[in-house]
Amino acid sequence: MNRFFGNLPIVTKNLLLINIVFFVVDLIFEYILKLNLSRYLGLFFFTSEEFRPLQIVTHMFMHGGFMHIIFNMYAVVMFGQVLERLWGAERFLIYYLVTAFGAALIHTIVNYFQFQSFVNQLDTQTIETIYREGYSLIQSRYNYKGVAGELNALVNIPVVGASGAVFGLLLAFGMLFPNTPLMIMFVPIPIKAKYFVIIYAVLELYLGLANRQGDNIAHFAHLGGLIFGFILIKFWNRKFR
Repeated sequence: MNRFFGNLPIVTKNLLLINIVFFVVDLIFEYILKLNLSRYLGLFFFTSEEFRPLQIVTHMFMHGGFMHIIFNMYAVVMFGQVLERLWGAERFLIYYLVTAFGAALIHTIVNYFQFQSFVNQLDTQTIETIYREGYSLIQSRYNYKGVAGELNALVNIPVVGASGAVFGLLLAFGMLFPNTPLMIMFVPIPIKAKYFVIIYAVLELYLGLANRQGDNIAHFAHLGGLIFGFILIKFWNRKFR
């Protein structure tokens, strides 16, 4: 274990450790103290009474389960160490944070337009109930039907995870090493990194626009990581050409 962590560059290693610490502490609070830290550290929509500015930072270190953190941290290690060795620690950290914050920004902008649409379709009493009950309604998400359920999910369920930054790392790897073969899980066929990125981008856009009820994945946050990663890399390429 020490040998594994010792071989990782400093920023990648610390990102991995911080995410693991947050996850373990969250488990301790949830199963021993019966307190869900996502209520305080996950990113709520800015109109929610649960929203706190600090969540803009802390949400990227929280995760919704073992598979969520395993996939994200695997990607951080897989792509992050390559990019950090290429760029150096400072530039890599800047890129990681810019894509993470960019993902949160795009997610919030899309949610704002959805929020306006939901509010215009609902009566005042339903809206007031959703806000008054607040986070306590999180377990009742699927008891709401149609637009009311969507508004409840938007306002009362926080966003967690490093996925926005992870998609930024994937984009950077695909742009810098476009012909490197990668494997999609459950598909035993190597795909060049540039096509891998395109497939994921198209899939996330489709799923985001489909907006299927019960889908709790922040697809536009993933796209935000891709968008901000692309812009930053193009800016650096132009600046340091």
